[in-house]
Amino acid sequence: MTSTPSDRDDSGFVPYDRPVVEPDEIVERAKAIYAEADTRRSVRHFSDRPVPREAVEYAIRAASTAPSGAHRQPWTFVLVGDPEVKRRIREVAEAEERQNYLGGRMNEEWQEALRPLGTDWQKPFLETVPWIVVVFEQRYGAHDDGTKQHNYYVKESVGIACGMFISTLHRIGLATLTHTPSPMRFLTKILGRPDNERPFILFPIGYPAEDAIVPDLTRKALAEVMVEVDQPHDT
Repeated sequence: MTSTPSDRDDSGFVPYDRPVVEPDEIVERAKAIYAEADTRRSVRHFSDRPVPREAVEYAIRAASTAPSGAHRQPWTFVLVGDPEVKRRIREVAEAEERQNYLGGRMNEEWQEALRPLGTDWQKPFLETVPWIVVVFEQRYGAHDDGTKQHNYYVKESVGIACGMFISTLHRIGLATLTHTPSPMRFLTKILGRPDNERPFILFPIGYPAEDAIVPDLTRKALAEVMVEVDQPHDT
């Protein structure tokens, strides 16, 4: 069933027309999606092979279907393909990360936790990838007349959208990495974003390099990440 203009009324609601999927098919779909998702890895070695802009745009469209507080959609996806802008982002990101790794911002415990991932202050992939997407959280909405609009559950909403973005990129055959150079305020300046926006995550996007390697990691078993409660615990 597809809703038509005649289905609409003054309530602002339309019929939810998703087809019913039978239980057996639901399980098979869940297994297939998990099998695909389990191959996703954070990649730090990228190819410079071109990626169609339209593909990234549709990934952003998919991410923007995420639920958000009061449907404010408090995010801005900034798409960067210009080599000079990517170069500038790399320069400043590496300067900040050098201070983190070598200048004492990150304590030894933190650096020890990161060693199995093979990450350091050098970020050449920021220039190698064909695209960078920087997601900004909109702390409040800004109307054309200068007035502010309150946004709700901003971090939760933007986090969900970013998760859907990662999943979409993986499903269409691309690789990415959640890069959060700290502090990230320099991205606001380089990308010319307004005061109501704050950098949330930077995503390098592209094909993995032919010789790309990733850490040999295992994920927690279901029993380690899920519990089932069969009675209230507040009585």
